[in-house]
Amino acid sequence: MPGENLSRDEARERAGLLSVDGYEVQLDLRSAVGDAEGDGPRTFRSVTTIRFRAEPGAATFVDLIAPSVNAVTLNGEDLDAAAVFDGTRIALDGLAAENELVVDAQCAYSRTGEGMHRFVDPEDGEVYLYTQYEPADARRVYANFEQPDLKAPYRFAVQAPEGWTVWSNGVGELADGVWKFAETKPISTYITAVVAGPYHYVTDSYSRTFEDGSTLEIPLGALCRKGLAKHFDSDDVFLVTKQGLDFFHDHFDYPYPFGKYDQAFVPEYNLGAMENPGMVTFKEEFIFRGKVTRASYERRANVVLHEMAHMWFGDLVTMQWWDDLWLKESFADFMGTFSMVEATRFTNGWITFANNRKAWAYRADQLPSTHPVTADIRDLEDAKLNFDGITYAKGASVLKQLVAYVGRDAFLEGARRYFKRNAYGNTQLGDLLSVLEETSGRDLATWSRAWLQTAGVNSLTPQVILDAEGRIAELAVVQEAAESHPELRPHRVAVGLYRREGVDGSLTRYARAEVDVDGPRTVVGELAGAEAPDLVLVNDDDLTYCKIRFDENSLATLREHLGEITDPLARALCWSALWSLTRDGLMPTRDFADLVLRFAGRESDIGVLQMLHAWAGSAVTHYAAPEWRAEGSRLLAEGALRELRSAEPGSQHQLTWARFFASVASCEADLQLLRGLLDGTEKIDGLDVDQELRWSFLEPLAAHAAADESVIGAELARDDTASGKRHQVRCLAARPSAAVKAQAWAQVVESDALSNALVEATIAGFQQPSQRELTAPYAEKYFAAIERVWDERSIQIGMDVVKGLFPSLQDSQGTLDATDAWLESHEGAAPALRRLVLEARDDLARALRAQACDAKAAN
Repeated sequence: MPGENLSRDEARERAGLLSVDGYEVQLDLRSAVGDAEGDGPRTFRSVTTIRFRAEPGAATFVDLIAPSVNAVTLNGEDLDAAAVFDGTRIALDGLAAENELVVDAQCAYSRTGEGMHRFVDPEDGEVYLYTQYEPADARRVYANFEQPDLKAPYRFAVQAPEGWTVWSNGVGELADGVWKFAETKPISTYITAVVAGPYHYVTDSYSRTFEDGSTLEIPLGALCRKGLAKHFDSDDVFLVTKQGLDFFHDHFDYPYPFGKYDQAFVPEYNLGAMENPGMVTFKEEFIFRGKVTRASYERRANVVLHEMAHMWFGDLVTMQWWDDLWLKESFADFMGTFSMVEATRFTNGWITFANNRKAWAYRADQLPSTHPVTADIRDLEDAKLNFDGITYAKGASVLKQLVAYVGRDAFLEGARRYFKRNAYGNTQLGDLLSVLEETSGRDLATWSRAWLQTAGVNSLTPQVILDAEGRIAELAVVQEAAESHPELRPHRVAVGLYRREGVDGSLTRYARAEVDVDGPRTVVGELAGAEAPDLVLVNDDDLTYCKIRFDENSLATLREHLGEITDPLARALCWSALWSLTRDGLMPTRDFADLVLRFAGRESDIGVLQMLHAWAGSAVTHYAAPEWRAEGSRLLAEGALRELRSAEPGSQHQLTWARFFASVASCEADLQLLRGLLDGTEKIDGLDVDQELRWSFLEPLAAHAAADESVIGAELARDDTASGKRHQVRCLAARPSAAVKAQAWAQVVESDALSNALVEATIAGFQQPSQRELTAPYAEKYFAAIERVWDERSIQIGMDVVKGLFPSLQDSQGTLDATDAWLESHEGAAPALRRLVLEARDDLARALRAQACDAKAAN
């Protein structure tokens, strides 16, 4: 719609014209229940009063995306709503020095997870509402100046159906049928929030006494749908919450500033979570309906702490514009792991970070759309796509490198000064660097240019020269960069030397040196004279952000003895490096799969094991030579079943191997075993086939025509819940039928009847690796449809369709050519849409290169 895509220049101009003193927002949500009237969208009344100062005589606009506006009043004068409102903006002319604007609108409930999302629970018919605004969807709920640097205090008042509870950022109370909330501190529009419905609500409290004798009491709350209450382990959520609050109070020296701390687990959520101060929202999948591994609890703890870090990095101090999104996301990503390792039971969090989180960053940083951590964000569509692996995981990795560079104490002292100087304000890159230069005594301009203002990932490779006695004469680290991003960076790294020792031949580190790598080749003088290593690990302890490479001797050692590395972090780093070699077409897929089959069963860290399963499955699907693909799948299934049967009964490793086996099962014997485990005729000692695992077993049966619509329907009858419905939709779309695929395509591409969660489930079912021929006709349809979908649907649904339905399984030169043809003929398409297609094209080209490498290995 015209004006929906706010530009940076427009935001900058508006911020120069005005400042906001406060909002009063009244919402009437009673229309959320009952039958909707008419054929249009279901709507609610939203009345917003904004008090702001401006240059006298100036003209500007206020943001609002709504079906209709009832009335607009500026400084007591009624404006012609039809004339000033264009569907996304309300034009304001002739402003006074002090202004009061009142906008009375009919806003629409959402089914896409943007704005005021409305969810009807299929289990009991109850209606649940919540808001999600980042980066700019508060304007779907109330009129506002939708940009992060126009902060203001807010007062919300909400009418809701009888029997409901309503939550917002401030403390609320029900009076005369209206929920009224305390005024917030000055915050940005995108972190205001409303959650309403018959939620299950649990309370606790946190208290803290500071060195000066002052005390802080924080009411804690946690909520979820009533249907999930029996699964809700709120005690563990509160435990991590309290541990996090202690950690941040210990290290930030700035008391939590937003009063209460509620955490809502909500349905059909597009994100992992959102840091609304006092009212954090999470996807409800963090409430586990069945048995999960320790890695799932660790992931939830990390997200809880990530969002908590935002209370300071993002909510208290906010970036001026989305260019500096990293000022909150990189910090929260780093602090989430930092606090988790130091304050909770998940002390191995840096292993997960190295193996899982950084893999996301490495992939994003090698795409044609890679960008500096401090990005060039021209508009809101750019901003939406920059919630990516660069802004989160690379930024966090760079901060970990910064801590190694300036020192932990200097880093934390810089953070403390940053909060105190900029509380309730907005900042840019220079504001942070200036305090870190003060506390560390280092000039960070060069470091910033290299790490924050350039893109791309460097490779570090060891060079080992031995003397006549077999000792190290010289060990050097060679740094390389891609041609597209040739920057060589300063790296503070640890270089570890490992050798096989003892009767079991364990690979153990016997020497380590820290060194500043700078330029194309750096000699590590401290390791000269050391005994010859079996393995050199150039980023030991994962201090920097780089692609690890190996010398020939080290790679040969890993091929035979990877499972014998005793240190789990070192082992995880080696696995990541081998995966990088596979993605880069430098190691054949069959070699990587062989390593997984031989050594993954000895992996102690459950998160690493789950990552290995994901990588192995992806490798065989996308990177294996087509003629070896079926053999690779068979080998993975055989290996997974072997490990499943030998795993300790009831262990998390057994559960992980069971899920992996289901994901790769395809032959009749494997499918028969899955059927038997579902109907009880087969049993694996210790394996509890709970409801979530039942769905995991059912999808491959559906995809291979071993479970029809009636079987899937019977499973839904067992699990007639919101989660069950998503699983059912996915299984239905997975069936190998031309009619099924046509229906799924139409439901997603030609209709907007499905909610965001069901769109995602349908796409996941549609794309089955075993059904390449069946979905081949949709490659041409994809390129014909995506521009229309992007123009007509919300950006979230547009992203889901463009990314999820790209014909990646049609991995041929023909598909690559078709992609190039679309890009060439659509140079005027929305930049954000072109970026998504470019990224998908790059993944496809990478897959073809890896397939060529794998095919060569067969000769």
